[in-house]
Amino acid sequence: MIGLQQQIKESADYIRQFGQQAPVTGIILGSGLGNLAKEIDNPKEIPYGDIPHFPVSTVEGHHGKLILGTIKGKPVVAMAGRFHYYEGFSMQMVTFPVRVMKELGISTLLVSNAAGGMNAAFNVGDLMIITDHINLQPEHPLRGKNENTLGPRFPDMSEPYAKTLVAKAKSIAAQNNIPVHTGVYVGVQGPTFETRAEYKFMHIIGGDAVGMSTVPEVIVAAHAGLRVFAMSVITDLGIREEENTITHQEVLEAANAAEPKLTLIFRELIAQL
Repeated sequence: MIGLQQQIKESADYIRQFGQQAPVTGIILGSGLGNLAKEIDNPKEIPYGDIPHFPVSTVEGHHGKLILGTIKGKPVVAMAGRFHYYEGFSMQMVTFPVRVMKELGISTLLVSNAAGGMNAAFNVGDLMIITDHINLQPEHPLRGKNENTLGPRFPDMSEPYAKTLVAKAKSIAAQNNIPVHTGVYVGVQGPTFETRAEYKFMHIIGGDAVGMSTVPEVIVAAHAGLRVFAMSVITDLGIREEENTITHQEVLEAANAAEPKLTLIFRELIAQL
C-alpha cells in the first residue's frame, strides 16, 4: 500500500493535466452552497471518482467534482462537495483534498458551510465569519505518524482563521451592505442534528454556530501552512422556544437563499488575494 505523500502526488499529477495555471486559492463549498462554482471562468470539471485516491461524496447538496478555472482572473481550484467523518471516511480521507490542493500550489483556503445558530442575535439566512473553532469531533485528522514534509508534529492553532482575511471580508460586506456576524464554530461528528440540551451546552462553552464539517479541513490547512478564511450560513436555529424539528431539506433551502451574499463576498475576497 502506497504512503500518503505518494497518494497526494498521484492525485495532483492527474489533476494537473486539466489546468493551465497552478491555483493560488482553494475553495471548499458546503451543503447547498455549490453555486459559487458558476462564478468560475473557463472551468475544467473533474468528477471525484476519476481522481486517483479521492473518496466520493454521498450527501445531497454535495455535487462531487473538482473544478479548475479562474475567478476575477485568479486561478482557483474548487471542491463542489466535501467529505464528512459521519459518512464513514477516515479523517485522513476527509482532509485528503486539502493536502492535494496544497500540492497543486494554493496558499489560501476558503471554506463555506451550513451551520446551526446558537447565538440569540442570529436569524436563519444570516452569515457568520468564523474567527475561531471548538473541535468536538471524535477523531483528530493529525493523529498518527507525522509526515514532517507535510507539516510540524505540533502545529500552532492560535490563529486558524487569518485575521487579515477576516478584516478584508468584513470590509467587502460593509461596502455591499451585507450584514455579517463573527463567531466561534463548533465542529461535531453528526449526522444527527443536536438535541436542545446539546445546543445549550455548546453555546455555554463558547460556540455561536455548530456543524459537521470544516474543523478537520482547517486543522490540516494550518498544519500545511495555508491561510484560511471560513464562513457559515446560518440555516437553522438550535436555541429557540418553538419546536426544534430540523430537516436537511430546510437546511439546503436556507443555504440556497443566502448563497448570493456569500458568493459575492468570496468572489471579491479572491480578487484581493
